[in-house]
Amino acid sequence: MKLLTKFINGNNSGKKVLGLFILTNVVYMIMLTVTIPKTMKFSNEMRLLDMMPMGYDLNYVNQLFNSLGEIGRDVYLTSQIPVDMLYPLLFGLTYCLILAYFLKKINKFNTPFTLLCYIPIIAGIADYLENFGIITMLNNYPELTDSTVKTISLFSQIKSFSTSIFFIVLIVILIKLGVKFMKK
Repeated sequence: MKLLTKFINGNNSGKKVLGLFILTNVVYMIMLTVTIPKTMKFSNEMRLLDMMPMGYDLNYVNQLFNSLGEIGRDVYLTSQIPVDMLYPLLFGLTYCLILAYFLKKINKFNTPFTLLCYIPIIAGIADYLENFGIITMLNNYPELTDSTVKTISLFSQIKSFSTSIFFIVLIVILIKLGVKFMKK
């Protein structure tokens, strides 16, 4: 916790947080508008594994990878995944600092509420584990096992759950900040 607090204290100026926020969302927009659509051209309308918050099973992965075909699987591996290897780091750092920034604004930073800053870091770590799992499955297809898919699906679910919790926490903090501002 002390390491996180030290990192946050050295990097939570409004300008740094805003710069990271912009960079993170530029990368996210590249995924949404370029790499995901490029990959989905091969998927016959099936959603990519990265975009399935409730997870998936072996049957779905086999259907998706078959639908993608060799070229689509290669596009997934060489276009979508490389960009998505940058995003979890940016997401974790940026949104950790955003929470810290707003916690300071409501005078709750040096309290147990600081632990909330770990939520986006957990999401980022789960996203990396998901990505490494997808890489493994793409490289091993069609030799996939149910246990491998279940494990990687669990990482996808943890990523989605922790991301959702982060946004709920952020909204609550922003409401609290708005109330504080209105009282002045």
